Amino acid sequence: MLTHPTLDQLRQLGLAGMARAFEDLAANAQGGELAPAEWLGLLLDREIADRHDRRLKARLRFAKLRHQASVEDIDWRTSRGLDRALFQKLALGGWIEARENLIIEGPTGVGKSWLACALGQKACRDNHSVLYQRVPRLFADLGLARGDGRHARLMRTLGAVKLLILDDWGLEPLGPEQQRDLLELVEDRYGRGATLITSQVPVDRWHDLIGNPTLADAILDRLVHNAHRIQLRGDSLRRKRPAKPVEA
Repeated sequence: MLTHPTLDQLRQLGLAGMARAFEDLAANAQGGELAPAEWLGLLLDREIADRHDRRLKARLRFAKLRHQASVEDIDWRTSRGLDRALFQKLALGGWIEARENLIIEGPTGVGKSWLACALGQKACRDNHSVLYQRVPRLFADLGLARGDGRHARLMRTLGAVKLLILDDWGLEPLGPEQQRDLLELVEDRYGRGATLITSQVPVDRWHDLIGNPTLADAILDRLVHNAHRIQLRGDSLRRKRPAKPVEA
């Protein structure tokens, strides 16, 4: 089968979506009934959709979200104190555009990380850069990066994304280097990007977790004062999952 020269030209220009649409239309008998403007419109529509899909896949790869979650898949029947109206408003993303913060707190197993990833996935769909980090691993990575010369580059990456998700905050007190890293991070992001934090620890105990009173005041002033709050409650959802049958 001969390749139409227009296909080669579209591919050379990097217009893969238009090339596929051209092939589909050329193979469809109804394609010959379309006016040139209609052909062009269909080619452009496919190219726009193709580029949007590629950008979304790239944003999701970069985000490294822990869960494949979406705001459309939330089970509102679960009893955990989730305010539906508030969450749906947050899902619209206005707080991200305004570079504000969001804190999701509650006991283990109530879905904090899943909800955070659902909001992160929605932000990716809304054309925002997103990065997910578990706080214990993040501090470990920053410690290693300080030793091999990557620290400044990693901090720039963390500071540049539109939405940074910090999951499992407060599992253990912070050491001096972690305190300084956190202060530098929240200072870089203040007024420049939105930060979403999940924690089992109530906000009124965060000051003690940070340790250094002066640094704690500075950190929490930048994190908490402009933060939206979701406070979850209830038993672990993991306990409610049906057990897998034991094989004989």
